[in-house]
Amino acid sequence: MAATVHGFQTQVTKLLDLLANSLYSNKEVFLRELISNASDAIDKLHFLSLTNPDLIKDDPNFKIRIKADREAQTLTISDNGIGMTLEEANNHLGTIAESGTEEFMKQLTGDKAKDSQLIGQFGVGFYSSFIVADKVTVLSRSVNAKSDEAVRWESDGNGTFESEQITREARGTEIILHLKDSEKDYLSEWTLRDAITKYSDHISTPVELWCEKYEAPKEGEEQKDQEKKFEYTQINDAKALWTRSPKEVKDEEYQEFYKHISRDYQDPLTWAHNHVEGDLEYTSLLYIPKNAPWDLFTRQHDHGLKLYVQRVFIMDKAEAFQPNYLRFVSGLVDTNALPLNVSRELLQDSQVTRKLKKALTKRSLGMLEKLAKDKEQYTAFWTQFGNALKEGPVEDYDNREQILKLLRFASTHNDSSVQDVSLEEYISRMPKGQDKIYYLTADTYEAAVNSPYLETFKQKGIEVLLMWERIDEWLMGNISEFDKKEFVSVTASDLKLGELADKDEKQKQEDAAKEHKDLIERFKTALGDKVKDVIVSTRLVDSPSVVISEGNRMMTSQMKKLLEATGQKLPEEKFTLELNPTHKLVQKAYQEVDENRFKQWAELIYDQALLADQGGLKDPGNFVKVLNALLVD
Repeated sequence: MAATVHGFQTQVTKLLDLLANSLYSNKEVFLRELISNASDAIDKLHFLSLTNPDLIKDDPNFKIRIKADREAQTLTISDNGIGMTLEEANNHLGTIAESGTEEFMKQLTGDKAKDSQLIGQFGVGFYSSFIVADKVTVLSRSVNAKSDEAVRWESDGNGTFESEQITREARGTEIILHLKDSEKDYLSEWTLRDAITKYSDHISTPVELWCEKYEAPKEGEEQKDQEKKFEYTQINDAKALWTRSPKEVKDEEYQEFYKHISRDYQDPLTWAHNHVEGDLEYTSLLYIPKNAPWDLFTRQHDHGLKLYVQRVFIMDKAEAFQPNYLRFVSGLVDTNALPLNVSRELLQDSQVTRKLKKALTKRSLGMLEKLAKDKEQYTAFWTQFGNALKEGPVEDYDNREQILKLLRFASTHNDSSVQDVSLEEYISRMPKGQDKIYYLTADTYEAAVNSPYLETFKQKGIEVLLMWERIDEWLMGNISEFDKKEFVSVTASDLKLGELADKDEKQKQEDAAKEHKDLIERFKTALGDKVKDVIVSTRLVDSPSVVISEGNRMMTSQMKKLLEATGQKLPEEKFTLELNPTHKLVQKAYQEVDENRFKQWAELIYDQALLADQGGLKDPGNFVKVLNALLVD
C-alpha cells in the first residue's frame, strides 16, 4: 500500500512553524513530552490487560526506551504501550481536535521562557518534536491490530504528512527524531541522562537509555583495544512517588510530578500528600495550580483526579472524587478499596466512591485553609479560582460554613478592588450594635464603590462588602447567613441598621414625609405609573435619588441580566423612587412652575436613579433627549 500524503489542520501548521522557528528557549521540553506520552500509552494498556491478560502475554514487561544514533543523527523514543492504528495516527497526529490549540496561540506572550511553559497544557505535546527535529517518523502498531496493520507516519513539519500501513511485529510506538544539525547535543548520553532524571524520575514505568557498557579490560588487554559495547540501562527511579513517605520526597520532586500529571509546567501553588489507613485505606496527592486553565469555566472543561487502584492506573479524569466547585484541584488518589476493573458507571454508584469524595473534599478544603494563612498567596489563589469556589456554598451544603470562611470580597474598609476580606474579618470589625452583614452587588467595582446606596453606611462607619462578578448574584441569592448573622443588601427597601440607627430615625422619616408632602405628590403625579411609590429619604447624603424594590432585593439588576441572558422573560418591575429633598437638583426641580418642565425634571431624576442602579435604561434615547432639553434651557 503506497503512502498517502495529507495536509495538516490549519492550526497545526501555524503551531509547527512557531515550534520549529521561534518559540522555545527551553528545548528539552520535547523529551519530557514524548516520555510522558509514552507513559500514558503504557498506562492505558496496563488497565486493559487487567481484564484481558492475553494482550500483553508476548511482552509483559512495560518499558520506555531511548536510543541515540550518532551516525544517522536520530533519537528514538519507543514504548510497548497501546499503540495506534492508521486511522488513529492520522487523527491524533494530523489534527488537534478539541485540544484548545487556538487558545494556545492566544496565550502566547512573546516571552520565550513563559511561553515554553504552555506546551502540553493544550494537547500539543507531540508537536514539540519539531523543536529539535526537521523530520519525525512514527512507527506504531495497535495492541488490537495484526502485524501487517501497523502504521508509518512521517512529516517534515512543512504543512503535510504522509502515512501508510506497514508490517511491524512489536506492539507500541516508536518515534524517530531526525535531529537538526544544531541539536546534536541530544545525541549525548549525559545530556539525555540529565533530562530524563530531571523530568521523568517519578514515572513508575522504567525509562531505559541506550548506554555504553564499561567493562574492566581483560588481563593483558588495554582499554583502548576493547570494542565498545552498549546496553539499555534504567535511568529513572521508577517508583511511584505517592507510595513514598512524604518525609522522603523533596519539594522539587513534588513539583516535577505535578508538571507530569497536569501538563501545566509551572510549579504548583501548594500540595497535600496523605496516606490514610483504617476502614477506608487510600493515598492522595492533591495539588492547587498557580493559574487557572483557559477552559475552567467552560462546559467542555475536563477535570478530576487520576485514579489508581493498588498502584495500577485506572482512570485519568475521575470526576467522582471531587465536587465541581473544586475542579481546579488536580492530583491522584490510590486505593485498595475498589476492584481493579472498576468502571465509570460503578464509580457513580459506589459507596466507597462517596466516602472517598467526602474525605478528599475535606482534604482539599483543609489545604485551602492552610493556604489562607498566607494572605499574599491566598490572594493570588483567589484571583485565579475565587469564582469557582463561590459555587461551593450552594452546591455543598454539608461544608457550607467551611467554604464561606474561605470566600474573599472587596469592601468599603479598603480603598481597593482587591478581594481579600474574609467574612470573619468583616464580623471582627463590626461596631457595637451591628448584627447583620451588609453587601452591595453591581456591574463593576467602580459602580459599586460609587453607589449612592453606600452614603448612609459611610456616614455611620458601617463596612459594606462590594461584589460585581456575575456569580455574586447567584451566590447571595442562595445563602442567607454566616455565623448566625443575616446577609442584607444595602438596596433593600426595608433597610434597618439596628442600634446603629438614630433612636429618633423613624420619627425623622415621618417628619420628612409630612414636611415634603407636596414634593412627593408632584413627583407621583409627574411620573404616574412609571413608579410604584415616591418617598423622601433620610439615608441619602450626596445623591439626589435612588430606586428601591421590595424586601431584601434578591432580584437585583445583575440577576435580571443573567436570567434574561438565558432567554427567560421577566415581568417588568416597578420601583419606589427615594428622593433626597435637600439635594440642589431636587430643589431646582421643585421650584419649577411649569408642570411640563417639572415632568421633565422628574423623569430625569428618576432615570438617573435607574441608570445608577441598573447600569442601563430601556429608552436611553429619551433620557438623552430630556437631558439635552434641560441643558439647553
